[in-house]
Amino acid sequence: MVAETLTELNLKSLRGKLANGRLLSDLTWLRVGGPADYLFQPADIEDLQTFLGDLPADVAIFPMGVGSNLIVRDGGLRAVVIRLGRGFNEISVEGNTVTAGAAALDAHVARKAADAGVDLTFLRTIPGSIGGAVRMNAGCYGSYTADVLRKATIVTRQGEILDLTPEELNFRYRQSDLPDGAVLVSAQFEGPAGTPADLHARMDAQLKKRDETQPTKDRSAGSTFRNPAGFSSTGRTDDVHDLKAWKVIDDAGMRGATRGGAQMSEKHSNFLINTGDATAADLEGLGEEVRKKVYETSGITLEWEIMRVGDPLTE
Repeated sequence: MVAETLTELNLKSLRGKLANGRLLSDLTWLRVGGPADYLFQPADIEDLQTFLGDLPADVAIFPMGVGSNLIVRDGGLRAVVIRLGRGFNEISVEGNTVTAGAAALDAHVARKAADAGVDLTFLRTIPGSIGGAVRMNAGCYGSYTADVLRKATIVTRQGEILDLTPEELNFRYRQSDLPDGAVLVSAQFEGPAGTPADLHARMDAQLKKRDETQPTKDRSAGSTFRNPAGFSSTGRTDDVHDLKAWKVIDDAGMRGATRGGAQMSEKHSNFLINTGDATAADLEGLGEEVRKKVYETSGITLEWEIMRVGDPLTE
């Protein structure tokens, strides 16, 4: 058992917080999910190195960001969840190079970069933190994390610090490759130059468009499914909509569909929302209903963009 394993560690050497049986529902944007065996919030990189280096190799870990793109199932997670906090959210700018801790929010990085005349504006409307943006190769408006990343720094499962290049991360649509058990701790970007006023004006326009078209005031986890065939919503004038996830969901008649407290948003049908009392089973079950209906009506198999982890609740 994980609990028995952790009692054997020298926990007195840790400076972060270690909690047993921590409910994860209040750490995810959808507000669902059971407990983790343990939740560890390291104080800094050295604390994380010590913890991972001492942790037996057979103990599963799950690095967790701000839970913006995540469903934790109702039975919880049989692992040590590692969540980075204040010791990992610094942002610095030197010339056109922006260095950000993995816990720094994407929106904060975009704003601070813009203040310094560096264009990372595409990050402004992406929910979540830099660690998730790198792991998922987040992007919008025709720009992706892979376009601007210069290196990512990780702590390996063995407690070693390594820098990874974009080539080593092998970026793909909404995917990248990280070593098993690695925790991403910071990333370095290089963006094009721009004037701060122009960059902030662009981000204001992006926010206005997002708020007009997406259910930003509801509990959601962003886009539920990847766009078919790997196409992304770029916002360009030549963007076609026949292969967008929302379009095939609409065509299947699933806009506004409900299951328990879960609903496919009326405002944007590729957003799965918790209307107030949804369980993780409601949300995932509704998503699977949508996938089945879309396949029946169009022959297209939608792929989840939201990560689902953990065990279902057992009777």
